[in-house]
Amino acid sequence: MFIQTEATPNPATLKFLPGREVLTDGTADFRDAESAAAGSPLAARLFEIPGVTGVFFGYDFITVTKDGPEWQHLKPAILGSIMEHFMTGAPVMATGGQKQAEVDEAGEFYDKADEEIVLTIKELLDTRVRPAVAQDGGDITFRGYENGTVFLNMKGACAGCPSSTATLKHGIQNLLRHFVPEVQQVEQVS
Repeated sequence: MFIQTEATPNPATLKFLPGREVLTDGTADFRDAESAAAGSPLAARLFEIPGVTGVFFGYDFITVTKDGPEWQHLKPAILGSIMEHFMTGAPVMATGGQKQAEVDEAGEFYDKADEEIVLTIKELLDTRVRPAVAQDGGDITFRGYENGTVFLNMKGACAGCPSSTATLKHGIQNLLRHFVPEVQQVEQVS
């Protein structure tokens, strides 16, 4: 098994491409060992490595966020853990675990009168923004819309990335304003 790695715009996050499907649909974001232990055997294994502070799964990639040691010291242990996990055939997610997509939709907020605007915003996010963000090892999800403000949640490599504010304000905000004149600004929520 050959696992490729790619740098992300976030220097504390590295993207790992195992050359196979990681999650069939949705994404999963783990910010601590406790949530990883309950939701994913692979994430739990990665959190056992000292210095790992976040694990994010996309369709065909895994991003790992660190807080301490340099990547040259962490990367071999992470590669070994990912390879070992896939070689055993163990599932990526724990059985019975709730899908992240279901959790995301449950936490949305917007006025029912704005439903058409929200559908357009979601379509733009899904078709134009999320594929680009996934290339950088992250994901972005709609959280809400209120009084012309779109609230988004950034995950994976995008969470805590130094360039995430620029991505939100200059990239996503301008795109949404262009296609949806009702949008005045974009804000990040966690």
